[in-house]
Amino acid sequence: MVLEKFKANTYTQHIGFNLTHLDAGIAEGELAVRPEFTQQLNFLHGGLTATIGDIVMGFAAFTLVRKGQQVVTADIRVSYLNPAVSSIIYAKGVVIKAGKRLHFCEAELWTEKDGQQLIVAKASSTMAVIEAVDILR
Repeated sequence: MVLEKFKANTYTQHIGFNLTHLDAGIAEGELAVRPEFTQQLNFLHGGLTATIGDIVMGFAAFTLVRKGQQVVTADIRVSYLNPAVSSIIYAKGVVIKAGKRLHFCEAELWTEKDGQQLIVAKASSTMAVIEAVDILR
């Protein structure tokens, strides 16, 4: 169910984001950085950095919902720690507290530099669980 939803997501397909690991409450992925994703000094654009965090947190939360339910981002906060200047950015989202209507998530985004992980950003979000009928209202 989750992989089908990911494959149907036109935005993640458009930017080339790949899920590399999926488990209950966990989603990991990577993005090959293209020139159009960067801003001054070849830093990955902050909006895309936030989006990647949102993607992995959203899919981590989606692994925990029942059939007919969806998740939407109700709140997100991103702390930018280092500029992302790399050909690949990695992200891991984890549900830290699952509830009936809200899932609280965290994400880390990083690159690799000289064989070491360099944390680019940390994010947290609240994902609201909604029923399919809620979407149609």
